Amino acid sequence: MIFLNIAFEAELNRYEDSEFEDVARRHCNEHPDTRNKVIEELRSMVYERGECNPRRIDDAYCLRFLRCRRFVPALAYRLMVRYEDFRRKNAHLYNCDPFELKKVKHVYAGTLPESPEHGRLILMRFGRWDTNAVSIDDVVRCALVLEEIAVQQPKLQILGVTVIIDLEGLSFRHISQLTPAIANQIVSLMGVAFPLPLNSIHLVNYNWILNTFWYVFKQFIPKPIWNTIHFHGYDLSSLQKQIHPRHLPAAYGGYCRHVISTEEWLGKIYEYRDEYLVQELKDLGFTIKD
Repeated sequence: MIFLNIAFEAELNRYEDSEFEDVARRHCNEHPDTRNKVIEELRSMVYERGECNPRRIDDAYCLRFLRCRRFVPALAYRLMVRYEDFRRKNAHLYNCDPFELKKVKHVYAGTLPESPEHGRLILMRFGRWDTNAVSIDDVVRCALVLEEIAVQQPKLQILGVTVIIDLEGLSFRHISQLTPAIANQIVSLMGVAFPLPLNSIHLVNYNWILNTFWYVFKQFIPKPIWNTIHFHGYDLSSLQKQIHPRHLPAAYGGYCRHVISTEEWLGKIYEYRDEYLVQELKDLGFTIKD
């Protein structure tokens, strides 16, 4: 429990760790001696081109986008434009209390400790979604909240995330909720319009119904992301070739015991929240009860 409490307190750590400089160089092509110059290049693009009006333009905020695009200002700028466009078009997703989304429960089965190879590992189980109790908007909102909080942590801006999508139990009841607009929102959150690096996506435990599920999504997935998507079916050995068992929970043939449910994660973030986090979430449009 002491270990978990320390880990949750670290979730709110927004400070740059000098020990991560070498990791940032390898993952993001970030160099301390040129970092300020590149940040200024990105900021100048925002002012000069006027395609978006970000709520922040400080160094820490710009770093999110630069790290996600290997410190190429032009690519980081395009990502920022897409992110601001996503926020404008989907303002209703922010209209909620993020800490009440624990009701989404089993869809986001949990998070595992980050590693240098895979970043943070996130488990998603759409087949466990109770469509009668939880709206599709709240399913998307939960992913949005997880990302908006995670991206505030410099370590995760550098390491990114790896997603395992377990489709066991998926039915037409679930797929009928996935309109093109919803699919576009989900794909946008998976690195297309959000400044959190996506290392890879792994789909497991699916049958023929995947064809319908995949048909809805694939039209919104850019070609560069295709190479990050891996289809394993029921072959856990295939998954383990991509992700070492030490990073996987027992359900996938691994031996990682630190799987944190989304309910516990949100509860602990609420417990350890500080004024900065609360204000950031409010500025994004979320409503937070005292």
